[in-house]
Amino acid sequence: MTNRNQPKPDDRSDNVEKIQSNIQNTIENMEEAEESMESASEEQKQQIQAKNERRRQSIKGLREEASDEAKDH
Repeated sequence: MTNRNQPKPDDRSDNVEKIQSNIQNTIENMEEAEESMESASEEQKQQIQAKNERRRQSIKGLREEASDEAKDH
């Protein structure tokens, strides 16, 4: 009887593409948030600015990860 709970092989061949897609999605979300600030209250603007700063940090990390992945392959 075969073991059906075998883990799938680790396929990282498309990691760079996935990371780049995540970066692009995050940038688009930042742009949409910036546009929404036009009609936001002062409190909402501060929240959007804080969230976009977290997004910038995330993008920085994703770019470093993509660079590392590209070096590995």
